[in-house]
Amino acid sequence: MKIGAIKMKIGIVGLPNVGKSTMFNAITKAGAECANYPFCTIEPNIGMVPVPDERLDNLAKIYEPEKVTHAVIEFVDIAGLVKGASKGEGLGNKFLSHIREVDSILEVVRCFEDPNIVHVDGSIDPIRDIETINLELVFADLETVNKRLDRAKKLLKGDKSYQSEIDLLEKVKETLEQGKPARILNLSEEEKEIIKDSFLLTMKPILYVANVSENEILEDNEYVKKVREYAKNENAKVIKLCVKIEEELSGLEDDDKKEMLDALGMDESGLDKVIKESYDLLGLMSFLTAGKPEVRAWTIKKGTKAPEAAGKIHSDIQRGFIRAEVVSYDDLIRLGSLNEAKEKGLVRSEGKDYIMQDGDVVLFRFNV
Repeated sequence: MKIGAIKMKIGIVGLPNVGKSTMFNAITKAGAECANYPFCTIEPNIGMVPVPDERLDNLAKIYEPEKVTHAVIEFVDIAGLVKGASKGEGLGNKFLSHIREVDSILEVVRCFEDPNIVHVDGSIDPIRDIETINLELVFADLETVNKRLDRAKKLLKGDKSYQSEIDLLEKVKETLEQGKPARILNLSEEEKEIIKDSFLLTMKPILYVANVSENEILEDNEYVKKVREYAKNENAKVIKLCVKIEEELSGLEDDDKKEMLDALGMDESGLDKVIKESYDLLGLMSFLTAGKPEVRAWTIKKGTKAPEAAGKIHSDIQRGFIRAEVVSYDDLIRLGSLNEAKEKGLVRSEGKDYIMQDGDVVLFRFNV
């Protein structure tokens, strides 16, 4: 059996009319183009999308495999945010429960003027929009932290070890009361472990997507500059894209897509950037396996050791792990074949303590 294939879930949030649903449609259409992972609607608002990885295409030229399998991301279109969501306004409770289930948040922010598309608050102000959403998450977290603090203080009477948890919760509470997300705190691994099971919404990594008009795709406008400045304060990243262009690109064949990107002066689609950045945001990377039956990317956390990586393919391989035969992707492509790489001494034999690197092409040796 395969164990623990990592599948990451990214929640797309945004106020009405910012381009959120159009972006989700572009994402899911892009997913439909992938032969091995056809877009599947698990619910109407979930789409599976392959992680773009040109390394797989290049390995496929060497191995001519029967199939090529990309890593995948699950995108969830989270609807229904209004002011007061944390108090259950609108679809507030549903909105918050959907966010609890995702690994990271992708917040679409309107950074374009268009008199034909009304804004819920009557004017374009990306920072106000970001804060409308972020404050609802902060309020929900405050409620969680206060409940946990009360519990920890009661338990402290019988067990003094709860003091460290109380100190940590007080620190988080103070940050939230300033209207700031918990993710700006520089917590130690130990502190993160203590607070992990509180599932705080503002601890989740966030990526801001600044949606601009077609003629502003190359230069940052004033709105985008403000979003970048805001994101810098919470160590978040911003990707600028035009949802309209992305929707058009997602319906094109590869050659036509490349032609349109060239004409626009873009090296890759904004959507591809979003997917790659989301992958990185969650501390994930891919190792590769290559052969005649299949060329495939496997998702693992950065810092994973060889036996655990082997377990992503099959639990038996982890259990009977002997060694990993590893060649770097760059060396393999440069030399054109595994035999050439072996002759040059570039295929390494690695043991149980080897920490996998992004782009390792691996053959696991095992005995069960």
